Amino acid sequence: MKAIEVRNHVFALHTEHTSYLFRADSYGHLEHIHYGAPAAISDAEALRLKNTVPYGDSVTVDEAGAMCLDSIPLEWSGNGRGDYRPSPLSCMANGSTTSDFLYESHEILEGEAPIADLPSSGGAAETLVIHMADTIMHARLNLYYAVYPQEDVIARRAELINEGEEIILSRMMSYCLDLNEDDLVLMTFKGQWAGEVHPAEVKLVNGTYASGADHGFSSASCNPGFLLRGKNTCEESGPAWGFNLVWSGSHHEYVSMDELGCVRIMAGVSDDRLSAVLHQGERFCTPEAVMTYSGNGLNDLSHHFHDFVNRRIVRGPWKERERPVLINSWEGFYFDFTEERLLSLASQARDLGIELFVLDDGWFGKRNDDHAGLGDYHTNLEKLPHGIRGLSDRIHGMGMKFGLWFEPEAVNPDSDLYRAHPDWAMHDIYPDAYGRHELLLDLTRREVQEYIIAQVSGVLDEGAVDYVKWDMNRQMAGQSGAYDIAYVKALYHVLDAIFGPRPEILFESCSSGGNRFDLGMMCYSPQIWGSDDTDPIERLDIQKGYSYLYPQSTWGAHVSMAPHDQTLRDTPLSTRFHAAAFGQLGYELNTADLNEAEKEEIRGEIAFYKAHRRLFQYGILDRADLPQDREQFTVRNGEEAVSAKYRRIVHAAPAQETLRVAHLEDETQYLVEGRSHILIMHARTAPMKQGRLTADRKGFYAPEERYQASGSALSHGIRLPYLFNGNYSGEVRVPSDFGSEMYLIRRIDR
Repeated sequence: MKAIEVRNHVFALHTEHTSYLFRADSYGHLEHIHYGAPAAISDAEALRLKNTVPYGDSVTVDEAGAMCLDSIPLEWSGNGRGDYRPSPLSCMANGSTTSDFLYESHEILEGEAPIADLPSSGGAAETLVIHMADTIMHARLNLYYAVYPQEDVIARRAELINEGEEIILSRMMSYCLDLNEDDLVLMTFKGQWAGEVHPAEVKLVNGTYASGADHGFSSASCNPGFLLRGKNTCEESGPAWGFNLVWSGSHHEYVSMDELGCVRIMAGVSDDRLSAVLHQGERFCTPEAVMTYSGNGLNDLSHHFHDFVNRRIVRGPWKERERPVLINSWEGFYFDFTEERLLSLASQARDLGIELFVLDDGWFGKRNDDHAGLGDYHTNLEKLPHGIRGLSDRIHGMGMKFGLWFEPEAVNPDSDLYRAHPDWAMHDIYPDAYGRHELLLDLTRREVQEYIIAQVSGVLDEGAVDYVKWDMNRQMAGQSGAYDIAYVKALYHVLDAIFGPRPEILFESCSSGGNRFDLGMMCYSPQIWGSDDTDPIERLDIQKGYSYLYPQSTWGAHVSMAPHDQTLRDTPLSTRFHAAAFGQLGYELNTADLNEAEKEEIRGEIAFYKAHRRLFQYGILDRADLPQDREQFTVRNGEEAVSAKYRRIVHAAPAQETLRVAHLEDETQYLVEGRSHILIMHARTAPMKQGRLTADRKGFYAPEERYQASGSALSHGIRLPYLFNGNYSGEVRVPSDFGSEMYLIRRIDR
């Protein structure tokens, strides 16, 4: 089947498992018909909403007609013509706020149509462009639909072109979509610093639900991605729709349900931050939005997004490429380090199997705390007497890669840069608003862009740097209008100028953790630091939230020391690894603080991860439907799977647990092996009176688990040994708060 079909002004977009149908009616309005399971273009008449009589006091399109714009699902809606639902467009032209764009023509492009100054997805099969016009406003509107059949994704965006007098634009969404579906639940992803992407659900009722962030960046407070699901949809079954933006700035999402049950969905740049004036001949292009549908539950919906990000968003040499295991110096040393201490850490890390050493904050200027030095990217020779190149050479000489931390978008007033160019900082007519003792640089100024490009590029080339962590530790304040749109476009330009000529550098974006975890940044950085919270129990929730929208290949996840800096929670080393393994594995600790048992455990963790690295980073990720005090994640690739079970609080004499792994071949036999590990924890060392408690100062030794089962049995759930049932025999799994187990599942029929 073709990706795009057109027949008698009916448009059908097809992916492997979905169809999207709409039509241009006799007036020229675009009427949405269907987005969901596969349908034929010939089904359009049967599927479309029948609207033959006006509703009461509704406003009709013309005196003789019966069509009310307020009562039919649309692909785009204007203002002042009878549709009283939220509009994707709000503007002033010729003294009027009314707009009414009607279909004129269409074209089908091979591939996609790139956007000037904005990143977008690549590799579309075809793109449908609908050309519309408002002859009274003297403006044109182009709607773009790019189809990705293999990933079951459709990408949409809009472009407004002024051909008349001045247009003052105050809202311009990337898309408008009206769904006629019953009993939908909206799922957004809220959060904060160190507590990102926690799902928040609300059942839709009459009215409008507005979500978004006006922080200047996509923000940890509300990710731009969101889902709609049926009221009974779960991870493994039921209908669901997913939406996201290829954009890193302020954004708004609107989901509204009218009295007739029609649900309107819109998203785009924040209309609280948009105040654009279009003169004759000028245009406004929205960021690209992506959407997908599945009738088989939330896991399958996520798989569509995961495939799309890995194949169509991430680009360059690191696309679908395995990532190295790293160690980051931050939680091990913070600002207090010397070259000798760094080299000792790197040497010990190499002996554990770590492949990439990352020097975090504190290496430049007078940067001994977060009060000074931002903006001055010359090496602090008191800490690093041989400079960045000297340190880099020593790290490379150990057989490891070398990485550096930067925060190029910000400046401390206590810096040489600020003293030389105070006007380069972002100021307002009000007193400066600080975050972490810093101001943002005005990235919209060409000289600021050139300075950042030159400074960062010079350090990267001089230091032979293999990896960059690009941080941004505050939010925007003191600006209004379209400033943050210009800022984000300038950021994209800077990133392209620095990393475009250096594609082999592994670029990891960060903004106080997940403050800029979005598809726009992923067009430049193949991975993003997921959260400043390295507590694995917190990370289970955070990484689960990300997994609804983004693949595990995109988030950095680190093992740190316990008790954890953020929560003071003491968690087993095995659980820290079992959480971080479902991401881009790293370590963030001082190896000198580890005992020999912990070092041996880490060696085993890293060896296991490397042996199954591609599975962990690019395998199909499934979440399990479990009670709130339990979690289970599985990655699979057809030949093998790894599944991890986590618990929060242990209770005496708990119910017996099962290991359930879906989507394996029913008739195939599999070998299930528990990953052997030591449960490192504070524990009594004397033997208990009942049973055998194999324990000493090094910790508890997990019992060996080895089973054989068919794919059908694993789908049903195989029984696991008890967590304490009156004694501690060798067959009992070791109970602990925040404990976990990881299982390797391999087919044994060939």
